[in-house]
Amino acid sequence: MKSIVAAIVLAATAVTAMAQSTPVGLWRNADDKTGEVKAEIRIAETNGALSGRIEKSLKKDTKPDATCDECSDDRKGKPITGLEIIRGGKKAEGKDVWEGGKILDPENGKEYRASFTPIDGGKKLEVRGYLGPFWRTQTWTRAQ
Repeated sequence: MKSIVAAIVLAATAVTAMAQSTPVGLWRNADDKTGEVKAEIRIAETNGALSGRIEKSLKKDTKPDATCDECSDDRKGKPITGLEIIRGGKKAEGKDVWEGGKILDPENGKEYRASFTPIDGGKKLEVRGYLGPFWRTQTWTRAQ
């Protein structure tokens, strides 16, 4: 009986650990310069591809009715809260990285190629945006 309980506990722990090694979940990002937490982003996976929306803006100066005025595609004029900023990105074979997606910076309306890599046991997410040969990396922290 003890071995069955131990096996169940071990299996549940392994499933939880594996579930955390994914970009899926709720994340907080911070301003690169000030360190101020900017937003909570909910990342989901549908049919193997990632999508992510701003669930809540946490910046002190954000207006509740703020929209993406700088966006140039179908997101132009859409509310920041609920705005889809991550589109695409699939898990690379044999790696813990999701590649081939795009990420939008709603502050300037620019969209970048992106990759997403869970680090620190899934507690953090390395988000890298690429524009040509240049890139910028942010580390987001798991909120949930």
